[in-house]
Amino acid sequence: MATQLKVQLGPLKLQNPVLVASGTFGYGEEYNRLYDVSRLGGIVTKSISLKPRSGNPVPRIYETPSGMINAIGLQNVGLEAFIQKKMPFLRSLKGPRIIVNIVGDRISEYVELAARLEDVKGIDGLELNLSCPNCERGGIEFGVNPKLTAEVIRKVRRRTRRAIIAKLSPNVTDVTLIARAAAEAGADALSLINTLLALAVDASTWRPRIATVTGGLSGPAVKPVALRMVWQVRRALPKTPIIGLGGIMTARDAVEFLLCGANAVQLGTVNYVNPKAPLEVIAGLKSYLAERKLKSPSALVGKLQVPERLRGLPQVVTG
Repeated sequence: MATQLKVQLGPLKLQNPVLVASGTFGYGEEYNRLYDVSRLGGIVTKSISLKPRSGNPVPRIYETPSGMINAIGLQNVGLEAFIQKKMPFLRSLKGPRIIVNIVGDRISEYVELAARLEDVKGIDGLELNLSCPNCERGGIEFGVNPKLTAEVIRKVRRRTRRAIIAKLSPNVTDVTLIARAAAEAGADALSLINTLLALAVDASTWRPRIATVTGGLSGPAVKPVALRMVWQVRRALPKTPIIGLGGIMTARDAVEFLLCGANAVQLGTVNYVNPKAPLEVIAGLKSYLAERKLKSPSALVGKLQVPERLRGLPQVVTG
């Protein structure tokens, strides 16, 4: 029985379940100098806004034990430059699905981005970054409020035929409420988790390490939180496609996410320390499946072996 890595992610067919996460891979062209990025399952672009953004002041990155805090501020080239200068390369790739991450300060901006990208060839889906503060709601993040999450997705859904992936924030009390709202509003898949709100301090100067004081924590330190949230959402939404991310460094990390319920994974922070990690994860995942005589990654999805006596207990158990 030959092992194959193809997966179905809602309406998207991927040649393998390994994608690269938004904000960690540029627009793909830079990494293509190091290896053939057409071998990836998917590329999620750096966030795109209607107008170019210069991002936050420096310092805006700080390395922590087992992770990294960043407050880049969604710096990007803007929609027009993306279409004219970045899409030609992405369009030339025949293997990976191309997912454009979009972001706005108002719902109308997400809607306009989706509408203007609709006729751009070479795009397979949109990932909605819901962790941006909504200017019209006093700065509350779209992704921490179920009604606001649903409203964004519902209105974007009306303007695009492409796959919609909702990228969920971990900075909530119950991620399943947000996940259900996103799925019911029309999201084809969910990606979780985004970065955790964090703070680093310099004890010598008594100042924060990041110019904006707080930033988003990513890397291996967040993996246990990400695994827990993927597991919770899979239990709450058995049929909804899930992309797991948060601290994946190796193929075994990816396997853990699949066991908890992810259908595919995204690699983010690891791209900075080991640019070829996505290829290593693809090869390692294939070997893992072959060793166990499993036909495809779907054989692992949601197969975490929880003792029967614990299956009916609440999803959150502390202390």
